[in-house]
Order: sequence, then C-alpha cells, then structure tokens
Amino acid sequence: MSKHYQVVVIGGGNAGLSAAALLLLKNSKLSVAIIEPSDKHYYQPAWTLVGGGAFNITDTERNEDDFIPKGADRIKDRVVSFQPESNEVTIGSGERIGYDQLLVCPGIQLDWAAVKGLPEALGTNGVCSNYSFIHAPYTWECIKGLRKGRAIFHSPHTIVKCGGAPHKIMYLAADHWRRQGVLDQMDIQYWSGGTRLFAVPRYEKTLLKVVERGGIKLNFFWKLEEIDGPNKRARFVGFGEKNKNVVQWVEYDMIHVTPPQSAPDFIKQSPLANSAGWVDVDKHTLRHMKYANIWSIGDAAGLPTSKTGAAIRKQTPTVVANMLAAMANKPLPADYNGYTSCPIITGYGKLVLAEFDYDNNPQETFPFDQSKERWSMYQLKREVLPRLYWNFILRGRAQG
Repeated sequence: MSKHYQVVVIGGGNAGLSAAALLLLKNSKLSVAIIEPSDKHYYQPAWTLVGGGAFNITDTERNEDDFIPKGADRIKDRVVSFQPESNEVTIGSGERIGYDQLLVCPGIQLDWAAVKGLPEALGTNGVCSNYSFIHAPYTWECIKGLRKGRAIFHSPHTIVKCGGAPHKIMYLAADHWRRQGVLDQMDIQYWSGGTRLFAVPRYEKTLLKVVERGGIKLNFFWKLEEIDGPNKRARFVGFGEKNKNVVQWVEYDMIHVTPPQSAPDFIKQSPLANSAGWVDVDKHTLRHMKYANIWSIGDAAGLPTSKTGAAIRKQTPTVVANMLAAMANKPLPADYNGYTSCPIITGYGKLVLAEFDYDNNPQETFPFDQSKERWSMYQLKREVLPRLYWNFILRGRAQG
C-alpha cells in the first residue's frame, strides 16, 4: 500500500463530488481522495431535453478535473477490488489505497448488451436512447423526422436511474407531433417491464391523463430481449399472469430504448454487495450493514428509493454528518427518509414535480399542488437546475 487517506471516495459523479466537497467544507484538514477514471463529467438530467430538441448536448459536458474540490486528491483510475478487512481498495494499476472511511458511489451500470442487437443498432434505423451522451441528439432526429408511423418508447424490467426518463421523452414526442398537426397519424406505444406507469398515485393520475391526451397505448409486464435494426422490429417476452412467456415481435418506425441497468460489476462481485448486487447499507444511516467504516450513496447504494440526483442531494448531508460523527466516535446524528424527486416533463412548457419518500408519501417543496402540470416547474427543470448543479450542488453548497 503506497497511499492512505482519512476518506476515500469511489466515484466522481454527482454523489462523489458533492459529498467530498461537503466533507471538506465541514473539515478542510481531512485527507480525501476521489477515485474516478473519466475525463468528462455530464449533467445527465438534461439529456431528456436534448432528445426533445430543447437543450444543447454540449452544455451538458464539462471537464471532471474542474470539479474536484480544493484539498482533495484525484486518483485517475478505477477500483477493481475491495479488501475491507484491511481497509484497502485495489485500483487498476495494481496499487492499493488505504482508508479510514470509505464512501462508495460509482453510479449505475448501463447494460446495453443485455438486449441482443441493441449495441449494433443504436443510432441507426430509428433506434435511439437518451441514456447516451453520443446518441441523445439522434432521438431528436428521429422525432422531428417522423410524421407518420409507429413510435415505441421502452422502459426495462430492471431498476433504472431517473425512473421517469423512459416516458418523459414519450410525452415530449407526443406534444411535438401534436404541434406539427400529425399526432393523429402516429401510433405511440409504451412497452414496459414495470407493473404501472408511476408508483405514486398522486402523480400517476396526472400522467394517465397525459397518456390519454397523446393517444398512447400502454403495455406492461414486457421484457425487451432483441432489436432487429435492419428490419425495424423489436422482440418482447411477456411475464406476469396475463402474458407469461408470450413472445411478440413489434415493428416500429422509431424506438427509444432505455437500457437494462444494474450495479457495476466490481460492486456485484465484492464483499460489499447485497443479494441484488448493490452496496448493502442501512437505508437510514447509509452505513454498511457489515463494515462500520464503509458508506454508500447514489445509484450504487442498495436503497429502496428511486435513483435520482435529487435523492443524492438529500443523502449527501446525511452521510457526511454520519461519517464525521463516526470519525469522532460519536453517535450517528442523521437519518435519510428516502426522499427522491422526479421532475416529469409532460410536454413543452409543462412539468409535474413528483417528490416522495420511502413509503411513496409526497414530500413536496412548494406551497401548491405539484401533481398538476406547470410552466414554472418546466422552467425550473430547464433553466434553474442545471445552473444549480454546476455551481452549487457539485461544490457541496446546495445540500439538505
């Protein structure tokens, strides 16, 4: 082992940077390292708007080094294994990095290859996805170029980051086609591995009205298993009581695919993982269930809430307060209630701001009914949140 830090943070995304920054704001004398291999940092929540032609993709990309907090070391490598018994991690170079406290937040893994033919088809023949920086602009090409035909919007059978994203782009597309006067020429279909459109009834009732407005056909309990790009068709396999093991090929003119997602492989294969592969932490304290000096927030954490940037914003002060208390041998003072938020775009200039906790109870910020579509909330999403992210959240100054 050649290096040792008081705190090692795995991952330089939203969770890792904001938590490291807040730790150093609370105690500038801490020795902190952030292990992150990527040169670029992306504001991914805007990719839905990119796919809808309402945001420039270049404005979502910055240099990773520009957001490493002052006082932290950046280790440009990836973690390959954990040695929690000796308080070490091994990185790709073979070097071992020691820690007193370890914060694990490497994000989520996009399993593109889990759908046969998808990697080859993506970006061609009407196959698009807003879950890729490279391919999100092609979504807009597909939407604006289609004036008649079938458009499929897919949500996988797995957990995904930003659970509303698979249908946000569908609502934007429907609104675009309505504005172009061709909505009645479109066959819009939603194919989902889920059981319903949205888990919280307060917000789902509004979304079902949006679905009705767009003439959208809903299909649940379907797993996408193959994309046949040249022939523009997709193979779905059913599950659940009604369509178990039913195989259906569906032709399309365009299909927006949300890739299946899972915990990163190096987390799944580690002693930190729970049975589903996520980092096994207490859902309130965010401390590992077995290793008292290991913590996790963000998409890789095994927390029963939607994986969103808003959830990270609430998890960050909790984990920082508890880590600092643990380092001082004091009781853990903070408790995370599962708060998450999903700003659901329902059209151009329309948005439903869903906020809720572990029990799907609304946890709304504003003094009005957030289940209603609002222009003001759309402006919050498009204009305010990106600036908040780059200038405050990643700097550790917009938590809580």
